[in-house]
Amino acid sequence: MEMYNMLVFFLFGVIFGSFYNVVGLRVPKGESVVSPPSHCTVCDRRLTAIDLVPIFSYLLLKGRCRKCKTKISPIYPFMELMTGLLFMHSYAIFGFSKELIVALLFASLLVIMTVSDIAYMLIPNKIVYPAFVLFIALRWMSPLDPWWYAFVGSAVGFSLLLLIAILSKGGMGGGDIKLYAVLGLVLGVWNTLLSLFLASLIALGYGAFILAKRKQKRRVPIPFGPAIALGAWISYIYGEQMIDWYLRLF
Repeated sequence: MEMYNMLVFFLFGVIFGSFYNVVGLRVPKGESVVSPPSHCTVCDRRLTAIDLVPIFSYLLLKGRCRKCKTKISPIYPFMELMTGLLFMHSYAIFGFSKELIVALLFASLLVIMTVSDIAYMLIPNKIVYPAFVLFIALRWMSPLDPWWYAFVGSAVGFSLLLLIAILSKGGMGGGDIKLYAVLGLVLGVWNTLLSLFLASLIALGYGAFILAKRKQKRRVPIPFGPAIALGAWISYIYGEQMIDWYLRLF
């Protein structure tokens, strides 16, 4: 039964992941997520059912538009797959509980903002502000222990990122700052700090890889959102164990 439930959550995640791609790509441009219907951005052909099956359609069409043969970004199926895995992981960790709702919506936020940041290097207010209100409500429903820990985490996340932005004279985007106010609600104080540490390590490693691959010595801007998402999820699921392990070293 557990395997069946995990499969169901994975399939629902893949389906929602397809929609989250649309949200992450359209909302930053001020476009509707329902109109116009999904279409090829090059030849403007309206996509049919066979074009819209998550992951499968990309593989079936070999990553190209059926009409104009324009290459489709692999980000689409990748984010669909990741959403499915995150939904399945959420169920595996929390089962049918109040925190499962928090986990599923948290995963959804991370996917949407990752798509947006990869596409435009932007995390729009239209995503962050509703998420902030939503997670305040969710933390009343499924509070941290103690309950005020979420709100202190939000304040710490926002303040720390704002301080980094001031000291670096704009090295941190406003979207990242406001996003951390949301992440703090979910993570609490210590996991928020851990997520920022992990995100910085991930971004540093990715940046070094890109510089080495392109053989460039100048600064190359990279989206910080994907690193934040990965660091936040690791901290959310494994943060307490990681912090306990670290403290036992001393």
